[in-house]
Amino acid sequence: MITPGGNRYEVVLADKHYLRELVESITLEDSLDEIALRATIRLAATDDFQSIGISPGQEIRVSGIPFGGTGMVYLLHPGVVWDCSSSSRIQKHINVTIYDRTIFISRSEDEYLFPAGQTASQRLKKYAADWGIKLLSVPDTGVPLAKEVYRARSIYSMIQEDLRHTVSGGGDMYRPRMTPDGLELYKLGSNQEVWALETDQNVEEITQHRTLDGAVTRVKVLGNASGEGRSPVLAVETGETGKYGTLQRVLSDSSITDAGTARKKAREMLAGEDETVSITCLDINTVRAGDRLVLNGNEWLVTSVRHELGLPGRMFLELAPEEVVRRRYYG
Repeated sequence: MITPGGNRYEVVLADKHYLRELVESITLEDSLDEIALRATIRLAATDDFQSIGISPGQEIRVSGIPFGGTGMVYLLHPGVVWDCSSSSRIQKHINVTIYDRTIFISRSEDEYLFPAGQTASQRLKKYAADWGIKLLSVPDTGVPLAKEVYRARSIYSMIQEDLRHTVSGGGDMYRPRMTPDGLELYKLGSNQEVWALETDQNVEEITQHRTLDGAVTRVKVLGNASGEGRSPVLAVETGETGKYGTLQRVLSDSSITDAGTARKKAREMLAGEDETVSITCLDINTVRAGDRLVLNGNEWLVTSVRHELGLPGRMFLELAPEEVVRRRYYG
């Protein structure tokens, strides 16, 4: 049984087999690059457990007492067993990979034709209705989107595209997250409980990374070409070329037809260096990707997190400023 800091964790298979005594380790991982929360569990394969068995497709959940809390809550539920492998030396062990059920819209494909004027919220409700996904909270994203034709691609990639267009249209950043009560559309940084970390108090290790990967110091916006001629240049915007050199991007978008809109879009694409921070610290087991967190008095967004549940447990965080998240994940 894992008892990090006196907190107890529970794994329940098929809503009836309580595996607490067999659990040797649990890792939870969440990232803005993926929709589904993932758990990796190592189990002792006793004779009794082997008589029960475990196989891909089975329902499973992970629960635990939140950091600083007293009652058990779901950490991954509803979950599905996705992968199993066994190894033997002196004792047999089983390694299990679990995802929350949004994995199905990440791995499934379809096609959709959406009219102009719908919001990302309305489109998410359509996906959910078609795929039988229970919804919890879907706030109005508020930005009408252009007509879109999606051909044979994953449902999640369509959702990502809708949310990127929402941000480019001036809206907030959102990500879909599965909860025990249904799928929610979560506004990044909207968590009510904001944890504060200090390098000289509760951080084991911190690494800062700065790079020009993704930097854009000049943007050229092209209009629609007539015939086989060159495309007309609607706008050219220049940023910090003196500091970083010339790193040019070309934007060709048939929906941009005037110089004013072209200049606005070009300015939005200008970007300097990226800054990210990696942290190892005491585990706070409810932190998710997209949450807001304070480090040394400054606010950051969590881009990925890995929880190693244990005694006392460790957490590995990747953090980035809001503007970097906007550019990297929604640009």
